Amino acid sequence: MMGMARLAFRMMILVLFCFWAEAEYVKYKDPKQSLSDRIKDLMGRMTLEEKIGQMTQIDRKYASPEIVNKYFIGSLLSGGGSYPAPRASAETWINMVNEFQKGALSTRLG
Repeated sequence: MMGMARLAFRMMILVLFCFWAEAEYVKYKDPKQSLSDRIKDLMGRMTLEEKIGQMTQIDRKYASPEIVNKYFIGSLLSGGGSYPAPRASAETWINMVNEFQKGALSTRLG
């Protein structure tokens, strides 16, 4: 019985190593790499649409987390009366920003 448990444990470790070995190394997420190497790696992975989106700024009142995600929007403008709600509290602003960040970070490149 003990031999079977050891065998099962070894097999589980082997399977985990196989999955780990297949994981792709992502240089742009590695803080040990130089900034220029990380930028080159990220830019090489980005599509033209993603690059254009990152250079685009839209007004917050026309944005949603889904739009930020779908079009890879790089920046939101929240000025000139563009606020999340009349007399918005700090918590309301924080929640709005957090939702936009979730949309941006859930793209394929994170």
